[in-house]
Amino acid sequence: MTSVNLHGETIEIPDPLTLSSGQKVVSVQDWQTKRRPELLELFRANIYGRAPVERPRNLKFEVVGVQKEAMNGAATRKQIKLSFSGPGGQGAINVLLFVPNRITGAAPCFVLINNRGAKHTDPTRQVQSPFWPAEDLIARGYAAAVFENADLDPDVDDGFKNGVHGLFDARDKPRAGDAWGTVAAWAWGASRVMDYLQTDAQIDARRVAIVGHSRGGKTALWAGAQDARFALVVANNSGSTGAALARGKQGEKIAKINSGFPHWFSANYKKFGDKESELPVDQHQLLALIAPRLLYIASATEDAWADPEAEFASGVAASPVYELFGRKGLSLNSLPKPETPLLDGHIGYHLRTGKHDLTPYDWARFMDFADRHLPRRL
Repeated sequence: MTSVNLHGETIEIPDPLTLSSGQKVVSVQDWQTKRRPELLELFRANIYGRAPVERPRNLKFEVVGVQKEAMNGAATRKQIKLSFSGPGGQGAINVLLFVPNRITGAAPCFVLINNRGAKHTDPTRQVQSPFWPAEDLIARGYAAAVFENADLDPDVDDGFKNGVHGLFDARDKPRAGDAWGTVAAWAWGASRVMDYLQTDAQIDARRVAIVGHSRGGKTALWAGAQDARFALVVANNSGSTGAALARGKQGEKIAKINSGFPHWFSANYKKFGDKESELPVDQHQLLALIAPRLLYIASATEDAWADPEAEFASGVAASPVYELFGRKGLSLNSLPKPETPLLDGHIGYHLRTGKHDLTPYDWARFMDFADRHLPRRL
């Protein structure tokens, strides 16, 4: 065990650099070959569940529309359909992608997991939502991609009959305690979008960021922890079972999130309601699984449900794994003042004044961080 200071108390949390056997991790090789696989298995077994399939063999990409003079000539718009099938039928993910026209060569890309509906992602840009300010991304030299989480799995508790669960889950036997939940299904979809981006010559697949807000932030973290192709993982106001520590957390806790959203995680996770100390992992270890790649955590002052202090403390506790790789994690050990972003380390952070939301201020800080750590040529 190790400890962090949270809400004025010293909280004991599992040490990310100690194997379950008690052996200390002292090298990158130990991390990559022993501790990282062990942690992934613990998160699959106890929290997010395990997907029954990775990339389907029949995954297909179809560009169904291209507009080369979108955004008044600033971008090329592509609409792409990713299709696949399983024993339960056929599925598809619809991706909207804008690529800056002024870029020479392949562009870095931000991918948003959209959990607030298509009204925020108008392909015509007649409606421009601050939740996804695609024009701002294009102006800064980034491609902007988005997909709807509902394409993977509608956010309702229906016994896992719809979405990709209905396509790939076995129906002839009881559902296992470690079967994938809805967050894992959404994360699976993020990796399928990455499968497409690797084929698009206009996108630099080595510089792709995955972004999520709230439940989308939880999803981005699980996607980024599993899929090392994402160069930058951004979790905005992700709270419980996202960036925030479970131990010592205020606001939404394990029992509450499983009661309100019983479909988000595996059945096994319900065993830990009001028993956070019995979890074999905590969320700082999820953040550590992204090392040595880039990670950005964002909080809001009025988002007590997510608990900004627990989100920040989790980043502090993940930093030793970045240091193992010779990288700086968070550049401070105490919660910064609002609107004082931490951009120097490989873990970035800011606390924004305001409520639970994803705003242009947040996006601007994500891009500032990427500007520093994902250098590109315009």
